[in-house]
Amino acid sequence: MSLTPQDERLIKALALAIVDRPRATLKELAEAAGVSKATLHRFCGTRDNLVQIMENHGNTVLNRIITATDLEQGDPLEAFRSLINEHLAHREMLVFLLFQYRPDTLGLTGDDTELQSYSDALDRFFLRGQQLGAFRIDITAAVFTELFLTMIFGMVDAERRGRAASANSAHILEQMFLHGAAVAVKPQ
Repeated sequence: MSLTPQDERLIKALALAIVDRPRATLKELAEAAGVSKATLHRFCGTRDNLVQIMENHGNTVLNRIITATDLEQGDPLEAFRSLINEHLAHREMLVFLLFQYRPDTLGLTGDDTELQSYSDALDRFFLRGQQLGAFRIDITAAVFTELFLTMIFGMVDAERRGRAASANSAHILEQMFLHGAAVAVKPQ
């Protein structure tokens, strides 16, 4: 299903509505998204179809993020900043995907999933960054991917719940990922 920019705006509004009101009816979701029930019904038909459309769109967005960043050729640190910013530009979908998370969605069961190419691209990026000396080598690229995903999804959830300010999220994520939580020791 090809989505128009108007459809994408609707999906963003619906993503937050579903997370905030998981048991809402189509009518309630339509109201929360600022459209009529008839408009939402024409868009998806049923609530199950809506969730499927949104999950598919979320997968497309994640793969679009990989395409939009220069993970294979660019400077690893610049590509990392771009990766953070691209993810944060799609906060609503990340919140929805986090809400919809199941172990089979990110390949944790070992099966090939729709998100496998996304996860593989991140693994390759972190490995390339290690090979170029940008990232430490005592942690596997796969673990870097898992840590990055945990941090990015955790930050957008913290923003949604009012525990983090979105204005600082990119900087905080970069600093925590690259430098950790330790206070820098000042030389005496």
